[in-house]
Amino acid sequence: MTESPSVLKIRLPGAVILDRGFAVEAKLDPATAGNRLVQVQVLTEPPQRADAGEIIPGPILCSPQGNGRDTAEQSLDEFRRTFPAAFCFGRIVPQDSDGITLRMYAREDEPLSRLVLDADQQRRLERLWLELKYIGRQEQKENEAYPLFMAFASQVGLVPKFEPLREPLRLKAAAFQKEMETSEPRHLEKLLEFAERAYRRPLSQQEKTELTGLYASLRKKKNVSHEDALRGVLARVLIAPAFLFHLEHSPPGKEPKPVDDWELASRLSYFLWSTIPDESLRASAAAGRLHDPKILAEQTLRMLKSPQTRWLAIEFGTQWIHVRGFDDLKEKNERLFPTFDASLRSAIYEESILFFQDLFQQDRPVDRILDADYTYVNETLAKHYGIPGVAGQQFRRIDGVQKFGRGGILGLASVQATESGASRTSPTLRGNWVSETLLGEKLPRPPPNVPRIREEESGTDGLSVRQLVEKHASVAECAVCHVRIDPLGFSLEHYDAIGRFRDKNSAGAKIDCRAKLKDGTEFEGIDGLRHYLLTKKRDVVIRLFCRRLLGYALGRETTPADAPVIDRMIAAMNKNGGRISAAVLEIVASPQFRLIRGSDE
Repeated sequence: MTESPSVLKIRLPGAVILDRGFAVEAKLDPATAGNRLVQVQVLTEPPQRADAGEIIPGPILCSPQGNGRDTAEQSLDEFRRTFPAAFCFGRIVPQDSDGITLRMYAREDEPLSRLVLDADQQRRLERLWLELKYIGRQEQKENEAYPLFMAFASQVGLVPKFEPLREPLRLKAAAFQKEMETSEPRHLEKLLEFAERAYRRPLSQQEKTELTGLYASLRKKKNVSHEDALRGVLARVLIAPAFLFHLEHSPPGKEPKPVDDWELASRLSYFLWSTIPDESLRASAAAGRLHDPKILAEQTLRMLKSPQTRWLAIEFGTQWIHVRGFDDLKEKNERLFPTFDASLRSAIYEESILFFQDLFQQDRPVDRILDADYTYVNETLAKHYGIPGVAGQQFRRIDGVQKFGRGGILGLASVQATESGASRTSPTLRGNWVSETLLGEKLPRPPPNVPRIREEESGTDGLSVRQLVEKHASVAECAVCHVRIDPLGFSLEHYDAIGRFRDKNSAGAKIDCRAKLKDGTEFEGIDGLRHYLLTKKRDVVIRLFCRRLLGYALGRETTPADAPVIDRMIAAMNKNGGRISAAVLEIVASPQFRLIRGSDE
């Protein structure tokens, strides 16, 4: 007998314990144990001193007459609650060893909810479980599966064990069925609410009557369930012209009149978000307040700050610079550019989207289109660009990228790769892109039977792409256009056919990116082109951007009658530090955006 804590040393001859086990039996003295908890260890070396209350591996001894056992169990339970073995059950569908189960799924997320989720996340989790209950119909299906389950149970003599489940399962299934039947009218109400969102306006009484009448007629048919009838009504909603088309009602007469609030909400939402109005916009329309200039401006600025402007970046930004769907661009020579795979194409495209999303969402000055000294990259794209210190596939903003030949739309690999051939660069395509996209100069189509330039840079008798193009442009019938666009493209020759910056071409020749325009202006490289556009051609570029943005917002080509709106857009930006939001506000306040022509015009 010994007092705790203590160490008992027992020396045993090696010959005695060789190939044998050593067992120790430890007991507490009932007379002195009280509420104490004791642990025992068998070691081959002296133990390190343990602090009082510290639990070590091994059993815990306690007296059945004391409170120590309850204290220990409470402590261990609290530890298990704080540090559970897992946050969720490994399989949501439980199975026994034979693969036979009566339960459809098991729920074991209490530790996850208690320890990790906040109140909003807990409510969302409960909502998901409620949806699973309705979709999965566990109570009904378990009751239906019970007879088959009992047939298997009878084969192994377990009927008495599971027979008590019969009545509880039946009652739960009946209660669930009653709950479903009670909720059916609410389902139809929700479907009508969905139709209002789909049509982007309140339903007329006639439309409500037609949809509810369709549901009632379907339910009267044999073997048409509540769910099948709802699907039929949903199909009717999704093929209705009010859903498929952007319908607006022209007022009688010849004079243009304001569109109604719901139509204005749709115009604004599809302009900025390419989707139906959200609840805030719907609330303003329902209150008849959206035509209030102050409310319209507030909604516009709110929407511009939303992540939903990603769709404005895609549908306007990437289409404007002709890189929409770049991730599907596969027309590159795989032998020459093996790194141009799906992962790289996706990263290049995402950079373009994030650049325009940042432009609108952060309300950047319009000059950032050209002079931005930042971009968005992940590790894949940073490696492609030669930008160091970027790890991981998460996109992040990187500043100071002009020294790497990036920044603004001129530095986007999506632009440089799109305006190139499959195996080499194309100064002509790139120059034409600058001329048309940034300067608005439309060139005539090339004459027929124009000789083609060799597709690859190799096998050209030492001539660079620039020299091949210059030779091609010396033909009289070609020179009239090439003299206008080729110099602009020559300034971007530092970029290869997939947008990588380079100092030499594939043949090892040094890149010549000097440019001399028809008017005698000279510059070199992307920096020179950027400076030329921001100084001598800034007004042209900004005006064309405003024209394209206005045309996108109106869903049509702009006309000379739209010139006053474009003038106001430019003046508003100049007055507000070039901010994009100033131009957008002028668009949504314009008669072109708010009015509709009379039906007699």
